[in-house]
Amino acid sequence: MSNRIIVGLDGSRAAGAAADWAAHEAELRGADLELVHAQDWAPYEPFAARLPEPRRQWAEDLLALTRERLLREHATLAISTREIEGLAPGTALASAAEGADMLVLGSRGFGSVAGFLVGSTGSSTIPETEAPVVLVRQLDGVDRPDAHASDAGPVVLGVDLRSDCDRLLAFACEEADRRACPLVVVHGWSPPPVLSYAPALDPGVQAEIAHGLAATLRELLSPWERKYPRLTVDPRIVIGQPAIQILDAATGAALVVVGRRIRRAALGTHIGPITHAVMHHATSPVAVVAHD
Repeated sequence: MSNRIIVGLDGSRAAGAAADWAAHEAELRGADLELVHAQDWAPYEPFAARLPEPRRQWAEDLLALTRERLLREHATLAISTREIEGLAPGTALASAAEGADMLVLGSRGFGSVAGFLVGSTGSSTIPETEAPVVLVRQLDGVDRPDAHASDAGPVVLGVDLRSDCDRLLAFACEEADRRACPLVVVHGWSPPPVLSYAPALDPGVQAEIAHGLAATLRELLSPWERKYPRLTVDPRIVIGQPAIQILDAATGAALVVVGRRIRRAALGTHIGPITHAVMHHATSPVAVVAHD
């Protein structure tokens, strides 16, 4: 990694909130911050055309003014800017994030609906990069929320015990350790359908399954607790849909961490349903970490 954080800017309030969060994160990490704006124009004949000068000047001003604002609040931070032309925004941001510690993007609210909109840029960028992507919310009625207002909350990690969780645990443990906050690790599960045919046996069987899952989770967490001895880890095995259980635990969280499986095939989903639901409904920043 290059000890560098990338944040994508498009002029929206959500992107401004993402820049604030990214600056705070860069200070925690002692990392450099790079502000990136993707200029989207058709590069192939007969449609190739440069952007009009007012649009180009707007982009330059956006980067310069955002950099100046962040430096007023984070005077010691190394902040650079970059414009990328000729690529779709998702591809451009994924390219910029190559080798970086993380890419930070904004997500805007639906208004009165309980959820958030991960736009086309975010949805296309996440499958294209293996760098962690953090989605930062611009909440209703809040122009620029305090980037570290929720640092007192925990880092919440959703895990699937059937998957390789090492990359997610490494990321989540480091984030919680930097913030000196607890790490809540959630695994949601549902009893096998066959148990519904023997209701008298359900309580005992469910307890036995839950006990086995808890033991598996403790074993998974054990080496990370040794690596981060100051870290308070709260493992939770809960019955119910995983996305709902993660969202319940994520209320007031400093950061929510979920995974997405790296898929090399061009076809098929690249963001699983649990991660998709958390991305769209969590109010805290959400980090999507790619893993095998």
